[in-house]
Amino acid sequence: MAVPTPGSRLWAGDLTLAYDKRTVATDLSVAIPDGSFTVIIGPNACGKSTLLRALARMLKPRSGAVHLDGGVITALPSKEVARRLGLLPQSSIVPDGITVADLVSRGRYPHQRLMRQWSKADETAVAEAMRATHVTELADRIVDELSGGQRQRVWLAMALAQETPILLLDEPTTFLDISHQIEVLDLCADLHEAGRTMVAVLHDLNQACRYATHLIVMREGEIVAQGDPAEVVTPDLVRQVFDLRCEIIPDPQSGTPMVVPHCRRRITSPA
Repeated sequence: MAVPTPGSRLWAGDLTLAYDKRTVATDLSVAIPDGSFTVIIGPNACGKSTLLRALARMLKPRSGAVHLDGGVITALPSKEVARRLGLLPQSSIVPDGITVADLVSRGRYPHQRLMRQWSKADETAVAEAMRATHVTELADRIVDELSGGQRQRVWLAMALAQETPILLLDEPTTFLDISHQIEVLDLCADLHEAGRTMVAVLHDLNQACRYATHLIVMREGEIVAQGDPAEVVTPDLVRQVFDLRCEIIPDPQSGTPMVVPHCRRRITSPA
């Protein structure tokens, strides 16, 4: 069972996670280092998003528990959880006709009370979230009219407006082209450097290595490795987890591990 480590506000012990009769993971334990940019990675259907949903209290474990700030997360009031932990889900439904400013403002819901009106603090939080995600100039635009990268930044702004110290992101780069993928991940790195604990599910191992300070590698519902990407990612691990033969070289830009798959056949230079 995972035990809370110093600086670990979010951790889980002995989880069994399932959808209806299909069990995804058993005896799963993990601690998220506080102040880290943790990335969960692994092949399709290995349980990455399921684990993230459990950490976010979107999926109730069959057994075991997720702990947040010393309490079992399922026993905490919903608004209390939402003031401590934000979630950017994999698929978000945009209300018809809503503007960027209105959508971002919905991130302030956890801070509202029955008799409390919109405050200067709410206004400041929304403005800061939009500034940090570079969507201020889009404030009056209809969200449905934006590009994929712009919409993703707007959803991230809404999560930021919650002002939570922990932010979970489920495949935030899905369906984005490479330019927008880097744009979103650079923004996440900025948020991490500003003090937030970030936890993201990613598919691209090289992107995970470049941005993560802590890597969790999963396969078939189990955590097979975790730690600093430079120590975790090896040719043996990539072959074991992804069934891929490769070389690991330093990324020429970041110096982090870079996975280079073996060619189907060796390419030789002409004589």
